[in-house]
Amino acid sequence: MKTPKDLGFIFPAEFEKQRAMWLSWPHKEASWPGKIETIYGPYCQFISLISESQKVCINVADEKMKQFALDKLQTTNCKPKFENIEFYFNPTNDAWCRDHGPAFVINRAKKEKAIVDWDYNAWGDKYPPFDLDDVIPTLIGKELNLPVFHPKIIMEGGSVEFNGKGTLISTTGCLLNKNRNPHLTQKQIEQYLADYYGVENILWLGDGITGDDTDGHIDDITRFVNEDTVVTVIEANKADENFEPLQDNLKLLQKMRLQNGRQINIVELPMPHAVIYEDQRLPASYANFYIANQYVIVPTFRDDKNDQVALDVLQGCFKDRKVVGLDSTDLIWGLGSFHCLSQQEPEI
Repeated sequence: MKTPKDLGFIFPAEFEKQRAMWLSWPHKEASWPGKIETIYGPYCQFISLISESQKVCINVADEKMKQFALDKLQTTNCKPKFENIEFYFNPTNDAWCRDHGPAFVINRAKKEKAIVDWDYNAWGDKYPPFDLDDVIPTLIGKELNLPVFHPKIIMEGGSVEFNGKGTLISTTGCLLNKNRNPHLTQKQIEQYLADYYGVENILWLGDGITGDDTDGHIDDITRFVNEDTVVTVIEANKADENFEPLQDNLKLLQKMRLQNGRQINIVELPMPHAVIYEDQRLPASYANFYIANQYVIVPTFRDDKNDQVALDVLQGCFKDRKVVGLDSTDLIWGLGSFHCLSQQEPEI
């Protein structure tokens, strides 16, 4: 069977034009124990901002959940463009659409779009059940009448980052973890990445940040902001447990080359102060932003020192978009933020 790469498909960069953003409505209280009601304010603000310039497609279990979502969108001090919000009756176990949602690939020459449906095991079988989440991409493929590819290995959208020109960055801490694909070597995993994402140049960083239950997703540490530039988070406090692994990743980035042989431009992004709740260090990071057509939505953490610095750094990277900070202090109790919750669908 031919792979997406054989057929001319690639996974485009997030900063390219989008048709829609996909979400799975949050409903699992165990993901935000004691706090789920507090997350709907920033979550609905997120939807509202994105809906100004593109579709927002939301997976819900049934009509009751759809109505609950509409009620929240109407009562949480935001003004969404409801004509740009679409609901799909696809029940989910949890809300992390970046990881269980469809990976949209495109063939630019033929103006075709398809979906890659990777297998999903909730970050190494940490949070069963995940059977509903695992089938979401194929359900969406049927609803959109798009072809669906099934590589039959575990992969999560938050573990891979793209420049849209042939380069992919991931982490060994996550993708080479034995709780994902223990039967595959690094070389074999790289072949799957090349075949199903349509990339040629695969780069590896090391470990992720403290508190990240995904074993080191790239979208908490290093992100492409254009085809030859990344932002990468840096911890200034040498006594902080994130200091050394982030320095190690910075050194690796400095040695890396893009698919065209050029060095990567590196912009350093601060880390927020440690966010601790119920004695647990949470994976708070400004790198977990979502790039939409009109906005870049950045998680903030009530950090008077670093929030504005991070927003200013990112605004300098995105001259054609408005960078907006949304308070993620409650959201991060679920161990993820705006990028983890969303998945982009490209325009063709």
